[in-house]
Amino acid sequence: MNGSIRIGNLFGIPFFVHPTWFFILGLVTLSYSSQLGLVLGLIVALSLFASVLAHELGHSFAAIRQGIEVKSITLFLFGGLANLAEESKTPSGAFWVAIAGPLVSFLLFGLFTFISLGTGISGPLAGMLALLGYINLALGVFNLIPGLPLDGGNVLKALVWKITGNPFKGVIFAGRVGQIFGVLGITFGLSIVLGLLGTSFAGGWWYALIGWFLFQNAGRAVQYAKLQDQLTNLKAEEAVNPNSPIVLESMSLRKLANDYVIGKDVWRKFLVIDETGRLVGEMAVDDMRTIATDLWPFTPVRELTKPVDQTKVVSPDRSLLDVAKLIEQNNVTELPVVQADGVLVGLLEKDSIAKLLENKLQKR
Repeated sequence: MNGSIRIGNLFGIPFFVHPTWFFILGLVTLSYSSQLGLVLGLIVALSLFASVLAHELGHSFAAIRQGIEVKSITLFLFGGLANLAEESKTPSGAFWVAIAGPLVSFLLFGLFTFISLGTGISGPLAGMLALLGYINLALGVFNLIPGLPLDGGNVLKALVWKITGNPFKGVIFAGRVGQIFGVLGITFGLSIVLGLLGTSFAGGWWYALIGWFLFQNAGRAVQYAKLQDQLTNLKAEEAVNPNSPIVLESMSLRKLANDYVIGKDVWRKFLVIDETGRLVGEMAVDDMRTIATDLWPFTPVRELTKPVDQTKVVSPDRSLLDVAKLIEQNNVTELPVVQADGVLVGLLEKDSIAKLLENKLQKR
């Protein structure tokens, strides 16, 4: 999250706070200082965010148990966010990651309630513990609203995924529900602001803001899931550049320069194939400088050919969603597409994926 400040690590997970967190910290402190005093009000505010942090750690530990890396945890205006490197691979895995946060909140509710009621503590401290118990209960219940981006939405996504077998349908359905709750929050909040409901004016803006947050993020989740679903149904071979930079290993450097390089500042690297069409490597145009130009007519391309990293080669029938992920993971802009027998199909570029999607939408 842009602008966030790194505080440190928690169980090896980078921990950040967004500047909006300090605004809420001050607001919560002032809200409870009139009842508990400034010091206890600050302690309640800090304990609230400790509870949010524990909630996010619940998600994180459930993800780690599935072998999923947790990139960071960030506290911000609306609570917390555990940034996972990838999604769970099964509906049940997604369910447990989603439900783990609310379960931690409910456990804290039980713990604080027990201490405040069952240990004989009295006075402001008992009131503060009871309040923290209530806050964790509210945190758990609110997050179980069945719409994205809330935990309840992720639970709903997992259930729809289980029923349909399609994780993207789960996201789309839960995202639509999240948008409905967002609209309800905006409507409720504006009704308060306009005086149609007799409660706090400031609270009305807060409800509207939360509703807008839900609506916006649920909408983004829906659009992203639709894109992923489209990419899943498209294959790598469909996005191959028909004018891929392919040359024979037996071609002389002079012919390569005359026919493919001079006056054609398009490709700086060529895929090299043998006489049967099998990929044997790649050759960078800049490497031609290592050979004297008077030797180019007698030097075949194979002399400058280097092996291709096989982890960055994809099969023609691989889904474009997998290809897009591979491109991002390896921080590259293009990948060779090769058949199982080693025959080169062509070069797939990052931009060609977007162009293919655009063409598919235009045809529809």
